[in-house]
Parts: sequence; structure tokens; C-alpha cells
Amino acid sequence: MKRLLPVLIIFAAAFLYQELTGPDVRLPSQQEPAATVSAPDRATGTTTPLVDGGWAQGSGTVVRILPDDNDGSRHQRFVLRLANGRTLLIAHNIDLAPRIDGIREGDTVEFHGEFRSNDRGGVIHWTHHDPQRRHPGGWLRHRGKTYQ
Repeated sequence: MKRLLPVLIIFAAAFLYQELTGPDVRLPSQQEPAATVSAPDRATGTTTPLVDGGWAQGSGTVVRILPDDNDGSRHQRFVLRLANGRTLLIAHNIDLAPRIDGIREGDTVEFHGEFRSNDRGGVIHWTHHDPQRRHPGGWLRHRGKTYQ
């Protein structure tokens, strides 16, 4: 038992250190927007693969503007078409981030958020900061302005 105690203390200290330091999450005012999409995949228009539950970044053309979803947290919604023709619904929480005013069909929007697959192409959400700081922050970029 005497040999086991120092090992347990070391494991406990390592666990406590990891819990206290955690990931480097900064407040939204301290975050820098991710770099502009520089080398998109020509087939999709994204710089990351679209994996269900994973983070995705890319750009697309607005093909449809939908009414806001006002059930629960309010979301501004619009559909982007990627370079490969795939469509993505953007669900942008406007209770946590500014609304994109003046968005029109034909505009280009860059995105960084969590991707969820569905039978219509998929949804990008978490395009904003997380007030509880438990989730990475996402963003949208329209006409040179970043919304997060």
C-alpha cells in the first residue's frame, strides 16, 4: 500500500492539473477570427471535411433566405450552396451573436461551425461564441465583417 500511495498522488495531481488548465478557451472579445478560407477544396468549397458532429469551415453562395426560427433560441437561417452543389442550412444564433443585416441571395458567406448531417445536405450551427466556454466558438463572415 505504501508503494501505491505515491503513484495515486501523482495521478491525482495530473488529473487536477488537466482539469484546472483545460483547453485554451478565450472570451469572445479576446478571440481572433480564424483566418480567411485560403485554399478551399475545389470540389466542395470547404477547407475541412464535412463530418457529422465535426467542425467545418468553408464558403458558399446564399441561395435562399429563410424566416428566423423563433422557437427557443432565435436563429437567423439561410441556405448556402457549396462549389460541388451541396446545400447547407446555416442556423446562426442571434441571441448570442449579431444578425447579418443586408444578406441577399447571391452573396458569398464564409463559415466556421459545427456540421450536422441531414437528408437535405446538412446544417452548420455554433456559428457564435459559447457563453459557458465549454464549446469552441464559430463565426460567419459576410462582406468582410465577422459575426461571432
